[in-house]
Amino acid sequence: MASRASCLAALAMLTACSAQDTAPSATSTAATSAAAETTTTTTVAVQGPELKKWIDLQTGECLADPPPIDPGVVVVSVVDCAIPHAAEVYLRTDVEVNAAVADVADRQCSAGLTEYTGGGPFAMTYLIDSNQDRTSANPLPSTVICLLQASNGGPLTGSARR
Repeated sequence: MASRASCLAALAMLTACSAQDTAPSATSTAATSAAAETTTTTTVAVQGPELKKWIDLQTGECLADPPPIDPGVVVVSVVDCAIPHAAEVYLRTDVEVNAAVADVADRQCSAGLTEYTGGGPFAMTYLIDSNQDRTSANPLPSTVICLLQASNGGPLTGSARR
């Protein structure tokens, strides 16, 4: 009888030890899975910039950095508008040969900004493609690319298009 009681006590201890060994392993696996999911989600959400010639920018594209003021800069970084960015293209328009380019750009970009955003705290700027031949028969040889920026100089997040 004593040996039967000893066997039962040993069996009970073995079962208790076995249950303790299983619980931490399951908890550890769950923590590892949660960490892997978080890492995967973060990696998918962040996309690197696409390098693009600024003359090829299209309406709705967002720039990682402010538009270039150096005429030697030809390539800009385009990013998804969902992540913080410095500027967004809201209008591309052609300019006539005999137009005062800056006046036309100011007027067209101002009108286009209200149409694109519906108003708001934005500053506007533009890039002008002046590398085209203004002496050709093309009556609209230059292109103005209008960009909006936050009026406080900070980053934008999301598209400003209404």
